[in-house]
Amino acid sequence: MKQYTLCFLLVVALLSSCSHPSLPQDYRQESGQPEIYPDYTDVTVPVNIAPLNFMVEEADEVVAHIQAGDVAYNYGRGNKVIIPEGEWRKLLASAKGGKMQVDVYCKQQDKWSRYKPFSIEVSPDSIDPYISYRALAPTYVGFEHLAIRQRCLENFKESDIFNTRQISTEKEGTCINCHSYQNYKTDNMMFHIRISHDATMIVSNGKLKNIFLKTPEMLSVAVYPYWHPMLPLIAFSTDRTMQSFHTRDITKVEVMESASDIVFYDVEKNTMQTVLADSIELELFPSWSPDGKWLYFCSARHEFEDMNNGMNETLNHYRQLQYNLYRAPFDMETRTLGEPELIYDARSKERSAVEQRVSSDNRYVLFAEGPHGLFHIWHPTAQIEILDQQTGQMLDTKAMNSDRAESYPSFSSTDRWILFESRRDDGNFTRDYLAYFDRKGKVHKAFLVPQKDPEFFRMSLFSWSRPEFMTEPVKVTPKMFQEQAIKKPGRVNF
Repeated sequence: MKQYTLCFLLVVALLSSCSHPSLPQDYRQESGQPEIYPDYTDVTVPVNIAPLNFMVEEADEVVAHIQAGDVAYNYGRGNKVIIPEGEWRKLLASAKGGKMQVDVYCKQQDKWSRYKPFSIEVSPDSIDPYISYRALAPTYVGFEHLAIRQRCLENFKESDIFNTRQISTEKEGTCINCHSYQNYKTDNMMFHIRISHDATMIVSNGKLKNIFLKTPEMLSVAVYPYWHPMLPLIAFSTDRTMQSFHTRDITKVEVMESASDIVFYDVEKNTMQTVLADSIELELFPSWSPDGKWLYFCSARHEFEDMNNGMNETLNHYRQLQYNLYRAPFDMETRTLGEPELIYDARSKERSAVEQRVSSDNRYVLFAEGPHGLFHIWHPTAQIEILDQQTGQMLDTKAMNSDRAESYPSFSSTDRWILFESRRDDGNFTRDYLAYFDRKGKVHKAFLVPQKDPEFFRMSLFSWSRPEFMTEPVKVTPKMFQEQAIKKPGRVNF
């Protein structure tokens, strides 16, 4: 027995030495920092984030020395740095409120180089444990494989909320989109199913139903949603939407609205109410303030010469559709809106502001801004911007943005973290990024959502679209959604 115990201990020791390699003793000192992927150099991360595994793509071998206070480890596996979750949590705990330092050694053609160390600042502000996103191939009409997925940011656990393959057939494709939650929780949530089994899946107080959200006076079925933070009420836009493809433009495709209104859906009463329907305004992307007292939305003003031919006129003048940001007071007892007020005039700057979100103190408005239109993920010059409603000034968001398209931003439940989608990696695939937004209103450098294998996004053929923060996972299973989706949907009372 003693012999077997000794052998076991030797194996454990060998495995331990393999996972913690020795640092090279003979190397050339480089003046710059290493080029790692994903780029986690000098970022600020939450104290509960998953390991920031990375790689040096041009290296044959990599060894990284990571130190936080008295805690230090060496890592290296080929050209990748893979950090065990248990040891990473020790590093985070030791660096909380401070920094960890990372020294990287790279081997190329049998010669080692040591690079200038970089730091990772660890904020004591934790991040919401979960995000959800839509995984889809970067096409325009494919429905064979779409999924709404949820990912735990504290580790690498990930699962489907719903997948189109559960209900699609060879003859009937399906699209799923616009997942939304009330106050970051999942007992009240929804998403749309389009094409076949056309309906909206709604979870209300944990109970599931599917409803066809359209009344005769609406322009279309309900589209872009936002749950009221307290009431069983969802604000939607209802739109006449179209796509137009470019043959010689880098933007590739334009998504446009020839008409758009805003409606309220009462989840408990199953009733719909149109609240904004100006014939020369394209009201879009409703969102509530966290206190529930304001409805924010964007709107583009366009007086059509021929209202009966709005789609063709929109195609001819799509660059003129530039959206401004508005808000309207909301009476929670009567469920009525007051007079809208302009809060940001993007059009005067020859820009278009959409997809706005509001901080919990109502001070900051986070949004995407591009040259025109509403789907800025197709516009390379689109950026994430923040308006300080207290001062009327725009914050400096350079640290968060890149020279490629950014879109669909949102605040975490504490306002300290920003989640958004970006095409910065290669210009084609959309990936999800996080950035720290500190209490002084400073935006920090953005970083890619970490993966167990740092090469994951280099190999993945799916975009991560429309990310949302969640404080808990979805409890309704994919099977339960599937069983409900194939049933005949209910209708709105009118």
